[in-house]
Amino acid sequence: MVNKDIVNKALVDKSIPAKRVIALSPHAVEMLYAIGAGETIVATTDHADFPEQAKNIPSIGGYYGIQMERVIELNPDLIVVWESGNKMEDIGQLKQLGFNVFNSDPKSLDDVAKELEQLGELTGNQQQAKRVANDYRKQLSLIRSENQQKPAVKVFYQLWSTPLMTVSKGSWIEHIISACHGENVFIDAASEYPQISVENVLLTGAEVILQSQDEGNVIGVDWSTWPELPAVKNNHIYQLNADLLHRASPRAILGVQALCDALDNVRAQ
Repeated sequence: MVNKDIVNKALVDKSIPAKRVIALSPHAVEMLYAIGAGETIVATTDHADFPEQAKNIPSIGGYYGIQMERVIELNPDLIVVWESGNKMEDIGQLKQLGFNVFNSDPKSLDDVAKELEQLGELTGNQQQAKRVANDYRKQLSLIRSENQQKPAVKVFYQLWSTPLMTVSKGSWIEHIISACHGENVFIDAASEYPQISVENVLLTGAEVILQSQDEGNVIGVDWSTWPELPAVKNNHIYQLNADLLHRASPRAILGVQALCDALDNVRAQ
């Protein structure tokens, strides 16, 4: 049990740039490196593997929890948490211990630029953060403007195969589909990440099936069994890089472009 009385500390003054950062998500690590603050990271969580240097940073946990004793030993002046991916009790304990906590949990493509700038303020890398954020905004704006006049494409995004899951309104992937002028066939589902059936998919008339490249996801459903679905009949099933699509970092632009390219293949037929 952590002795809060011994290790409790006052919040760090945000006017003092953070020099020892624990980043508790892969996307936060990518953001910090992008704004020139990668060298400040003293620990992170599992799967933080980009850029290459990030693989050398010690991991102190994952979705299953954080090693609090290690956090205390490392004595960070900033902890970047992820409310959608870290245990809420861990985040609460970090706050109780007095650590300076910033929640990086972008919900939309536009949020990425905002958080880059916020992290720049916290680490003293404002100028580079501003440059990276502005470049990201310009690329995103260009993608949106180029695609909104194109014909809409009916998209089924296969988030996972067993159980079969997809994405709906409000989800991160839905923002990407929208940027490419795709029409998510499950946009009105009751939850952001609904579980569905193959029969549900067949009723949608989806023109394209998008999957992550994870082998388990790809082999989990043999779509060739249902050639009545336009996506299957016309061979429009594409595997995309999950890290580019699922991580809310500047590299998300590459994921957006890859998804848009897949929709363009459908339009070109």
